[in-house]
Parts: sequence; structure tokens; C-alpha cells
Amino acid sequence: MKALRTYTIDEAARTLEVHRNTVRHWIKAGLRVIDDKRPILILGSDLAEYLLRRREARRQPCQAGQMFCLKCRKPQQPAGQMADFVASSATSGALVGICPSCNRMMYRRVSMARLPEVAGALDVHLTWAQPRIEDTAIPNVNCHLGHEV
Repeated sequence: MKALRTYTIDEAARTLEVHRNTVRHWIKAGLRVIDDKRPILILGSDLAEYLLRRREARRQPCQAGQMFCLKCRKPQQPAGQMADFVASSATSGALVGICPSCNRMMYRRVSMARLPEVAGALDVHLTWAQPRIEDTAIPNVNCHLGHEV
């Protein structure tokens, strides 16, 4: 998106990879246009500013003890105030909990250093991720090829 360039509805839609009607809805919702004449022209800086304002208005940051549920589309405290911390490396991992509304899994990436701050009042159970097959001394591949059954 170029700030000093003007875009028609079709050009803006192609540039942002959205449908033309989406751009028309944005105009009805407050996206500024240059004038009332056809073709409708939108200044690139106005479009970028509108999209940034729209994104900021829709943001819902998670507070301490919350994770974002993708199905419910809002931050929630996990059911029972319980979560598991699954470490993926020595310094970071993911908090995993169950959404109390839809019973789906919720995840929140967090570093070990910030875990007490992010977890808040949650009861967190620490677990380590399963090692990768190349990280084990004797890998168990559960293969019966070449063995008599």
C-alpha cells in the first residue's frame, strides 16, 4: 500500500486481497474517499490509517490468567482456573487450558521468565514436551519389520 497513491475500489481490493464488497463496506463504515465522483478514489494513507484504527479497535489483549479462545473470539480464564505449561524449549513453551464456554483447547505462548506474571492466579502444572526421535539415545519406532510375530 503506497501512501501517496490513489486507489479505486477494485485496485484496493486486489492490493489487499479482499473482495470489492469488503472495501465498499469499509467506505460505509467510515473509510474516507477523495470525493463523491465516480470512480471512487481512496488515498493510500487514508486506507492504511483506517485499517490500523480498525485493528486497534478490535484488539482484545489477554490479562494475567487469561488465554484467547479462537472459537469464542475473546480472552477467557480456563475452566477450573487450571492450565498446563508444556515447555517446548529450555526458555519457552505454551500454556494450555480448556475454554469454559465451548470446551475447546486454548493456548498461549509464554517464556519461562514471564510465566508467573502471565499465569496470574491460575493453578499451573509444568510438563515437558515429548523428545524428538533424533534426540533420544535409543529411538522406539514401534516397527515390527524383520521381527517374527
